[in-house]
Amino acid sequence: MLKKIRLKNFKNFQDAELILSPFTLLIGTNASGKSNIRDALRFLHGIARGYNLAEIMGEKYVEGGVLQWRGIRGGTREVTFLNSETFTLEVEFTFDYQEEPQEAIYSITVNPSSSTQGPQIFEEQLYLKNFSNPVFKCTLIKESSEEYLQTQTEDGSCYKLTLSPSKPAVSQFTEINVSRLISYIFTEHLAEDHWTYILSISEQCVNALNDIHFLDLNPEALRLPSVVGQTILGDRGENLSSVLFDICQDPQKKAILLEWIQELTPMDAQDFEFPSDFTGKILLTLVEESGQKISAYSASDGTLRFLAMIAALLGSSPAKLYFFEELDNGIHPTRLHLLLQLIERQVSQGKIQMIATTHSSQLLRLLSPNLLESVSLTYRLENRPDAKIIRILDIPNAQEVLEKQTLAHLHESAWLENVMEFMSDEGEA
Repeated sequence: MLKKIRLKNFKNFQDAELILSPFTLLIGTNASGKSNIRDALRFLHGIARGYNLAEIMGEKYVEGGVLQWRGIRGGTREVTFLNSETFTLEVEFTFDYQEEPQEAIYSITVNPSSSTQGPQIFEEQLYLKNFSNPVFKCTLIKESSEEYLQTQTEDGSCYKLTLSPSKPAVSQFTEINVSRLISYIFTEHLAEDHWTYILSISEQCVNALNDIHFLDLNPEALRLPSVVGQTILGDRGENLSSVLFDICQDPQKKAILLEWIQELTPMDAQDFEFPSDFTGKILLTLVEESGQKISAYSASDGTLRFLAMIAALLGSSPAKLYFFEELDNGIHPTRLHLLLQLIERQVSQGKIQMIATTHSSQLLRLLSPNLLESVSLTYRLENRPDAKIIRILDIPNAQEVLEKQTLAHLHESAWLENVMEFMSDEGEA
């Protein structure tokens, strides 16, 4: 589980920290930085997947010209705060190691637009909390005559590795993250059991960042037929029909799926069918009690969007973390409470984590006290270029105010931003 992410000189954040919960809700005005948090997580996700820096910040295509990776918004041109030379992303996460819970911190510092070599990683490190030395720390050192990696391990040992064309794996340091090179560096110096330990912890870090889905659901993608056996929902909602087909093979999950769709929509859906076309692809069809059949081609955008959320949360191959932009988009206001119930129930099981953004006051009115603790505000002070993040309940007097007013009212009246502006003025005074 991800516990915290810190952004230094990344986009419009000079130095900000977001505390994460099983369900984290981000609110704030337009251009306050909510989408930039998504981009920070996408960058870390790209590192975990082994993409090079140019691909992470740009695009990656696979054979046949198929777009596999959309990159982060703005690419290398707009990725640093006020044209800073580098940015740093740091994430804190928990995992089990040898049946014991562990807390770790991973950070990476990048120069996204080196004039001579393109994007470069300047430093990468992985710490276990309460340990004095890092599991590994790799730093790019530039001196007049050479460039080399300076690497340190948790036993305090330091190693120097010169970057040169004769060591091609190492010379790719500017294109791939350093942890991919650890084996190249350490196997020559460390005992096998020590090396295995470092590799195991590093893999836990990669796993924590690799299993993230960024759902930006598109109605046209949701309506596409899909191939049986595709059990992972695409970022735009691809494979919806085959994921729902897989869910329906489990009678208990199918019953839950029908219950939720009946509650959410005015449809009296009694069953699902999945007819196939001449290519063998299947298409979702909802069957009402009257016998009326409604295919994904004819279903409303809101119905498909909610089905996609259920598919993501109930499917046999769920991600560990989902990032939803505009969680309420396409959902009728009178049905938002059902969506929150589903999310709260699923994340309470401890297997799925979710981060979402919203502008909906109606959704904020429906938050339970437990979910209220997980709401954070992104905001910008007047005449200040940097964005900031604060948990709602960490705002002074917020708890007392929320006993008299709803979060929705505070959101609509801009009280949240105004109180942060007032606090800033008081601090300067």
